[in-house]
Amino acid sequence: MGLILAAGASLSSVLGDQWKDYFYCSEMPTDVLVRKGEHHTGKSGLLNKGGSENVITNGSTIVVNEGQCMIIVDQGAIVDICAEPGAYTYDTSSEPSIFSGSLGNSIKESFKQFAARVSYGGVTAKDQRVYYFNTKNIIGNKYGTASPVPFRVVDKNIGLDLDISVRCFGEYTYKMTDPILFYKNICGNVNRDYTRDQIDDQLRSELLTALQPAFARISDQGIRYSSLPGHTKELSEALNTELSSTWGKVYGIEIVTCGVSSVKASEEDEQAIKNLQLGLAAGGNAAIAAGMTVQANAQAMKDAAKNPNGTMMGFAGMGMAQQAGGVNVGQLMQQAAAQQAAPQMQAPSAAAAGWTCPSCGQAGNNGKFCSNCGTAKPAEPEEWTCPACGQTGNKGKFCPGCGAAKPAESGPWTCPSCGQADNTGKFCSGCGKPRA
Repeated sequence: MGLILAAGASLSSVLGDQWKDYFYCSEMPTDVLVRKGEHHTGKSGLLNKGGSENVITNGSTIVVNEGQCMIIVDQGAIVDICAEPGAYTYDTSSEPSIFSGSLGNSIKESFKQFAARVSYGGVTAKDQRVYYFNTKNIIGNKYGTASPVPFRVVDKNIGLDLDISVRCFGEYTYKMTDPILFYKNICGNVNRDYTRDQIDDQLRSELLTALQPAFARISDQGIRYSSLPGHTKELSEALNTELSSTWGKVYGIEIVTCGVSSVKASEEDEQAIKNLQLGLAAGGNAAIAAGMTVQANAQAMKDAAKNPNGTMMGFAGMGMAQQAGGVNVGQLMQQAAAQQAAPQMQAPSAAAAGWTCPSCGQAGNNGKFCSNCGTAKPAEPEEWTCPACGQTGNKGKFCPGCGAAKPAESGPWTCPSCGQADNTGKFCSGCGKPRA
């Protein structure tokens, strides 16, 4: 009796599985990552309603929509995959159909399936499934640091290199790039849907763990923590680099974007950065140091006036503190003035570089002879002292102190025009020009 029932059940299931199947995924909400394919039976489903649940008949049609990837699992193994939108015909199934291929061969294979199902009590010994994967961007994944995360602050302009702690909040977007890895390592054979809330906590925990080394990569690029909202691309790349060994190679997903809504350091760290920036900048600029000292002294004088032990005691304490610290506002102001005057003093010497040829007018000569005509460089006029008023360092023909004429020179002289040496008269014996 049992054998007759098994044969009847086998015949019914084999005939029901002869109809071709039509699989589709009507929708893929943003909170669904994987969905099992559905048989399309129409409004009534009169004839193909008796087919086995997890059997795909040979020649069946599977529809793939935009933003989806379909895989076929046969007996627990992935046998096919399709990520191109459109209708896909599955013609390599091990479940025969008289409506697909050669009729004679299909009938023979169907009888084999009938015999096999009788031995299993009238049911099929096969499990074939269609799964759809959501390959769109999964947006709106919030993250936030429950405790401060280390961040290295680098300011090469003033030589600042400091480790602080910051809190960071925002949202990130990820995308499934390898559905096969996700199926093998995460979801497996789901009966209906695999939703994002089943993996969100794990992803968020791993993301926060990767933030610290990602921030280190960001700081190495010279990006400050306060500028992170404007460098989300760099942050996404740094996170993908840190998470590639797990998310990319195990889960089959990757970060698309990582938005930063707020990032803030503690008040103590922010004040420490400001103080160091001002201090390091002032160390190389006496004017800044003098200004900071004057401002500090002014505040100290206000505090001294409020001293409950008396104003004089407050001023005495301020003076002792300045002496102990070696602060001298006058010296700082002198250094600032010297720093400002130094470029002005150097400018004339730079402008005075080179000499102008008295013969051809060529300017900017640096050697002993003119680069244009070869005339020798004129001898530098010797300094003389005025015999009338005692003014020293005179170079012209008249004393700038009293206007007295330069005393007449005696002895041989060299002509500045032609270079003739050993002239003794008032005119050059080589070119006839008067003595300078």
